[in-house]
Amino acid sequence: MSVSLDNLEPIDVRPIKRALISVYDKTGLEDLARALGEAGVEIVSTGSTAARIAAAGVAVTPVDDVTGFPEVLEGRVKTLHPFIHSGILADQRKAAHREQIAQLGIKAFDLVVCNLYPFQDTVASGASFDECVEQIDIGGPSMVRAAAKNHPSVAVVTSPERYADVVEAVAGEGFTLEQRRVLAAEAFAHTATYDLAIAGWLADELDLEDVRETLDEAAETHLDASDAAFLESLGYQTEEDYVVEVPEEEGQALGMPVFVADAFERVESLRYGENPHQGAAVYREIDESFEDEEADDEALAPGIANARQLHGKAMSYNNYTDGDAALRAAYDHERPCVAIIKHANPCGIAVADDVAEAHRLAHACDPVSAFGGVIAVNRPVSVELARQIVPIFTEVVLAPDYEEGALEVLSAKKNLRVLQVEPPARGSYEFKQISGGLLVQERDDIDAPGDFPENWTLAAGAPADEATLADLEFAWRTVRAVRSNAILLVKDGASVGVGMGQVNRVDSCKLAVERANTLGSRSTGDAAASNVDSAGGARASEVVAEAPEQRSIGAVAASDAFFPFADGLQVLIDAGVKAVVQPGGSVRDQESIDAANAAGITMYLTGTRHFAH
Repeated sequence: MSVSLDNLEPIDVRPIKRALISVYDKTGLEDLARALGEAGVEIVSTGSTAARIAAAGVAVTPVDDVTGFPEVLEGRVKTLHPFIHSGILADQRKAAHREQIAQLGIKAFDLVVCNLYPFQDTVASGASFDECVEQIDIGGPSMVRAAAKNHPSVAVVTSPERYADVVEAVAGEGFTLEQRRVLAAEAFAHTATYDLAIAGWLADELDLEDVRETLDEAAETHLDASDAAFLESLGYQTEEDYVVEVPEEEGQALGMPVFVADAFERVESLRYGENPHQGAAVYREIDESFEDEEADDEALAPGIANARQLHGKAMSYNNYTDGDAALRAAYDHERPCVAIIKHANPCGIAVADDVAEAHRLAHACDPVSAFGGVIAVNRPVSVELARQIVPIFTEVVLAPDYEEGALEVLSAKKNLRVLQVEPPARGSYEFKQISGGLLVQERDDIDAPGDFPENWTLAAGAPADEATLADLEFAWRTVRAVRSNAILLVKDGASVGVGMGQVNRVDSCKLAVERANTLGSRSTGDAAASNVDSAGGARASEVVAEAPEQRSIGAVAASDAFFPFADGLQVLIDAGVKAVVQPGGSVRDQESIDAANAAGITMYLTGTRHFAH
């Protein structure tokens, strides 16, 4: 189909003078009709909708008075008529369209209010195949799609939740072009979800695997669409001169998928879930975007679900969750890094020139909690590192590879799970199931402008020297791995105090300081406290070096979100912290800045937040 876009007369605000209403869900219908009637809007409606409007005392024109043709085929054909669809599809920006419908005696619609037969409810009721087919709406989706396509001229509303916006628009000058575009996106989502339900039902009823795969592929393609591609798919950028920028919050909403469908294949059943009474299994994502080019075949997506277990007993549900958190923490850093995780929080994270030294530093942060932890390394495990791990009770070790001899050392521990894992994929989306639905968000990676020191704002004190700035950057990249409210203390490329999961930031500051000043080099009662481990492990002195008692003095701190008051920051100042990095953005930022200046410490603002709930 070739359509000329020449000689368009842009329309921003379009008043509502004529509306077409046909709804199955009649919630709020009478109040909407009264508001339209009082504003002098001409209402055209169908069947039971028209009857309800008339019963409310509002003037309404039956659709067959407009078409001059009665409903036929038991109501299957009501609105499928040129007098209806030409009135919806006439592009009011084009003089030729206006002239043609005038010659034909067709009046344009400015508003279409329509929602669809409850197909899903019919299926859920146990209705027969033919009864379900009868509930497939034809005229409704046609009107909705026509109005959404012609959003430069027509506003389309598919949810009663939008009726208040209609009333406001009618009382004013009408909907703006920007608002009509958002309504169009919601309308296409309404019909897309409806069609997806029908196609899915037919695929299930007829056992059509090819149809299911087509639906999955379509959903994945839609999920991966960028904001720009999604908007373009809706036709928003056909003529650059007539594009109105979508507000930030609405643009973000449009960039998210309208529906989500993904495919997962069970890898294995687990003994139980978080607790023994919960059944559980691990599934791998079926993602054709990861392909083995040499084998010309689908490859496994990188990540812990597809890890290769080299040794030890079977993984548990909690091993998987802690292991994934550890991997993500370790790969937030470019230098050799070791992350020790327990209950999804860091016991210690450190970077160094080699992984053995990084492990010594990470373990020294909190040897008490490291007992029974999960260790992730972003480099191959060396023999030296393996010897250090063996004396310490550890649940899982994850790394991209193991140097010759390292696996042999680790295998001396019968129950230690040793996994070879490809670096996890970054970006994309993450999901969290909630009652009745699903939350979807872009994955939080270290890639925002505020994650790089060159973009930070010096808010208090003198600029940090090179070593201090390096520690601040490490602290900022690491605090993302701590459950909020999160405070992290760092010295020489290693965490020394972690305050996590508190319901206020003051308590997180107190916890980070307390742990920094009480846990270093403390005996855990495990094999690391003995002289030499029989499995070929290192001496205790090789694993845990002596640490100063007051590790908070001279440390730097990172906060995953702003300080709402200066009291939390003051806890850090009183503990001897010399520099702080935090997002800023509180209405009381100046109080924290004043406290930092008064104490003579350095404070940077990133403008980026890294909550981890």
